[in-house]
Amino acid sequence: MATVKKSGSATTTGGKAKSSASAPTKSSSKAKPGAAKGASAKMPARKPAAAAAIEAVDLAGRRAPAFTLPDQDGAPVSLGSLTEKGDLVLYFYPKDMTPGCTVEACCFRDEIGKIHALGAQVVGISADLASLHRRFIDKHGLNFPLLSDPENRTTAAYGVYKQKSLYGREYMGIERTTFIIGRDGVVIKVFPKVKVNGHAEEVIAALENRA
Repeated sequence: MATVKKSGSATTTGGKAKSSASAPTKSSSKAKPGAAKGASAKMPARKPAAAAAIEAVDLAGRRAPAFTLPDQDGAPVSLGSLTEKGDLVLYFYPKDMTPGCTVEACCFRDEIGKIHALGAQVVGISADLASLHRRFIDKHGLNFPLLSDPENRTTAAYGVYKQKSLYGREYMGIERTTFIIGRDGVVIKVFPKVKVNGHAEEVIAALENRA
């Protein structure tokens, strides 16, 4: 009959040694393949630094960002095609058919004769679709084009697409801003955070000072 002897952690049976020690495990210091990648994937994306954001007022004296956007009839309109005709009053507004935007548009409509006499034209931009622009123009008899930027690429390039707050709710939207751009494509003046009442008169005064 075979004898069994225990010596340390080894067990001897019939002259053959069997190790009772468990199989060696991998060092805990070695990360599993893909573990680091998976961990980093769960981390929230880092927001761009505030200093890196484009501010509308910083564009004064610089070349205006180029764009080509559809107008109320779907026809493409470029910045170059506008400035080659003279100075450009380019205003960004939040949304068609809303009270403040209607007042602003109608004020430009009523003062368009004075603006044209000073060698400038008016063009509005919002994220609304071209079809809504057409309804807005027809309803209020607007006498200047409205361009559509539904992806907010141009509004972001001009530094007017920003985080806003309403009744404690934060959201991204267009900050009402107007730019006067010269024939050479350089931004002459910026009106940030526009108040609609009296704004058309402010623009006319700036154009008169330029003349």
